[in-house]
Amino acid sequence: MTINELRKMMPWIEDYFSAFAIDPAQFGSRKLEELGSILGEDYFIEMGSSSLAFTDGFFLFIEQARALQQGSGSTVESLTVLPGRNKNGENEAFSVNLKKGEVTAIVGPTGSGKSRLLADIESLAQEDTPTGRKILVNGRAPGDEERFSTEGRFIAQLSQNMNFVMDLSVEEFLTMHAESRMVDEVSRIVQKIYDTANILAGEPFSRETPVTELSGGQSRALMIADTALLSPASVVLIDEIENAGVDKVRSLKLLVSNNKIVLISTHDPLLALSADQRLVIQNGGISKLIKTTLNEKKYLKSLEKIDRKLTLLRNQLRMGKEIDFSDFLV
Repeated sequence: MTINELRKMMPWIEDYFSAFAIDPAQFGSRKLEELGSILGEDYFIEMGSSSLAFTDGFFLFIEQARALQQGSGSTVESLTVLPGRNKNGENEAFSVNLKKGEVTAIVGPTGSGKSRLLADIESLAQEDTPTGRKILVNGRAPGDEERFSTEGRFIAQLSQNMNFVMDLSVEEFLTMHAESRMVDEVSRIVQKIYDTANILAGEPFSRETPVTELSGGQSRALMIADTALLSPASVVLIDEIENAGVDKVRSLKLLVSNNKIVLISTHDPLLALSADQRLVIQNGGISKLIKTTLNEKKYLKSLEKIDRKLTLLRNQLRMGKEIDFSDFLV
């Protein structure tokens, strides 16, 4: 198979050639194994390699790239949080099972330990955090490589404060991420993420906006859309999305529709009752697990109506308009 034929099948192999300062178009009609004799062994030695290592590395690169395209290779169907202890050293009474496609709300007073639970899950704690909790993945304890590797992470966390440090525009950031995931139709997925983020954000932004100039709400909206539509993460942890200035209900529906395990720390009754279940945290420990009842779900429409009115009020304030209270009359 010629290099041109390989490029047509796998356009992303150009990155491999670039690492060796080789223009694949220049040798398009030749076969990969012929490059060693064409360029000469001295060329590869100057590049800190050899012709044999170049060829072997090419096939390894393809294997790794395909594994990346297919995800981490294993599907996370469930997480299990085994009991730890609260701030008084008292044992938690039960374990918690988290399933794909479900939303779990984490509720409790400020300082009760909601963020600590998210941190335990994010780190796949193995009785080595202050709570002593243990996290199982698909019913088994994860190995060290699964816990500490920076590649193939299946957990994404969206914190309360998000700050970009890269000097890139929104479009450049999304394009870079899409290309790194080796997705097909990069421009299409970039446009979809951008459009979705603008729907979620309280204030629209352009594709040319530097990511460092995005507001907190815009940053969260961008990362929620990116996580839902592009990230391979099958577990999403969100810390108090109601403080982000984004459309919280749409954000939650977007994440759930992509069949992820979603945990959200919240003080918001609408979000808490939109979840399938809620964990109550008291004094650093899990004290209750409450399944959302049909009766509670019945009142969601009323809560959503109230929330839409409050959102309208916030938008009027933000736009410097005179407040119209006519919509608030019952």
